[in-house]
Amino acid sequence: MADHFADRLSQAVKDKGVPICVGIDPVYSRLPKQITEHKDLNDEMDIEASIDAIFDFSVKVLRVVAPHVPAVKFNSAFFERYLWEGVESYYSLIQEANELGLEVIGDVKRGDIGSTAQAYAEAHLKNPEFIDMDDIVAPDAITVNGFAGIDGIKPFADMAIEQGKGLFVWIRASNPSAGILQDFADESGRRFFEVLAEQVATLAVEPQYMGSCGLSNIGMVVGGTAAEQASALRQQYPHIIFLVPGYGTQGASAADCLQFNRADNSGCLINASRSINYAYEKPEYIEKFGDNWEKCIEQACLDMKADLITVMRGQQPAKK
Repeated sequence: MADHFADRLSQAVKDKGVPICVGIDPVYSRLPKQITEHKDLNDEMDIEASIDAIFDFSVKVLRVVAPHVPAVKFNSAFFERYLWEGVESYYSLIQEANELGLEVIGDVKRGDIGSTAQAYAEAHLKNPEFIDMDDIVAPDAITVNGFAGIDGIKPFADMAIEQGKGLFVWIRASNPSAGILQDFADESGRRFFEVLAEQVATLAVEPQYMGSCGLSNIGMVVGGTAAEQASALRQQYPHIIFLVPGYGTQGASAADCLQFNRADNSGCLINASRSINYAYEKPEYIEKFGDNWEKCIEQACLDMKADLITVMRGQQPAKK
């Protein structure tokens, strides 16, 4: 296994043929009835029943998508709300995904400076060295908040390179109101997110962070719904991996998201969460697979894969 995150991820994308990352964001109230109506899992207010239901669902999603995608992303908030039992489940799922050969991103969006940033980096990127924890692994990469600037990013970057891992700095969000702050411009017209991206890229291309594939282990999170910025950012920063949320439920198309790809179809990872997690709620999949929710999720994953491949080949995606 390659020691550099960007090299591993690039190879995983080549092996699977598409730069898809499936986000695992489980919400009890939206889980399949086959899980929530089980006699041991049917009480949302029972923390053990809830977390067991979410864990069961998440493991099955992992096993369904693992043959088709190179990476998954766990949003820690959906587990942290269940306190220590949720955190335990989060780490257990990271182990499950790791054993399935997936690159694993922990969507934790931590950020601070000094000793606090160092502690966050150790907590979320460093594989535990405690006695009797040899089987526990931290994610292959995490998301971080870049608001504190390079002082807040470098402790994570250094821990990532020490551990053979990566990080994605949140640069431009995909939600509608993000532009109010992130597009705020100075007198020269430079927007906040552009200044932050420049700072991150300057750090990212330092030799110790670069992989043999020509990409850095320090990437950026930029929403696929911010399509007008995509081409410019890709041209400006050819050595950056972009983690791109927004496909599907948030409205970004395959073409929008693939603007972050390099000419050789490397350098981006397109995330889809709800559109795949809850595919069994969609009429088109219900009509085809009935209450077989796992087949619905698999088909949604395959449909996304076909959509991306069509655009990558320069064709027009089929109308749905």
